[in-house]
Amino acid sequence: MKYFPIALLLFSCLAKPQSKIGNSLFNGFDLTGWHVDVPDLEKDSTLRNPFIVRDGLLVSLGTPEGHLITDAIYQNYEIEIEYRFAGAPGNCGLLVNASTPRALYEMFPKSIEVQLMHENAGDFWCIVEDIEAADMEQRRGPKENWGITEGKERRIKNLTDGTEKPLGEWNKMKVLVKQDSITVWLNDVFVNRGWNCTATKGQIALQAEGAEVEFRKVLLTPK
Repeated sequence: MKYFPIALLLFSCLAKPQSKIGNSLFNGFDLTGWHVDVPDLEKDSTLRNPFIVRDGLLVSLGTPEGHLITDAIYQNYEIEIEYRFAGAPGNCGLLVNASTPRALYEMFPKSIEVQLMHENAGDFWCIVEDIEAADMEQRRGPKENWGITEGKERRIKNLTDGTEKPLGEWNKMKVLVKQDSITVWLNDVFVNRGWNCTATKGQIALQAEGAEVEFRKVLLTPK
């Protein structure tokens, strides 16, 4: 009988559900599992591919502009990225729940963008999909101007300022996509949350949008 508590403890440990393990979407060597959608490359095949692997990092060179999109579709997950601007600061984005390509401005796929733009990281941009958030009129503008297509108020500002690291340092962003909600943390600070998203699953995309950005982690964990 003196061994029973230990046996019970071992059984209890074994019986516990195992934690879901993260899966790196970038293998450090090539872009397996991703495909490129860059409109200008279709017009001129001599242009460079803006998405490369350099020194073990996934790099968005910024131009020509377009998207690096996962082949797979995901639902109910947390994605963690670590990124930094390699040179001059500028624009980039992480797109979730992405689907129809080139749905906006013949460039952007239907999605919700989690902004990576310098000094605006954590904003939402509605790209032919929509999402709700707290204090919408303050953060998105007058309600009559809201929309999800060209010329509409599609940006929902993040909740904090000063959460980005100094230029050249690595930022860590976590995005939880769970059912119809999207929650964002930047450098372990809660910066945005939306709900009633019009899409609950889709591909994941990284942007080439003018500035060179390096990524050293793209980790997805089912939730």
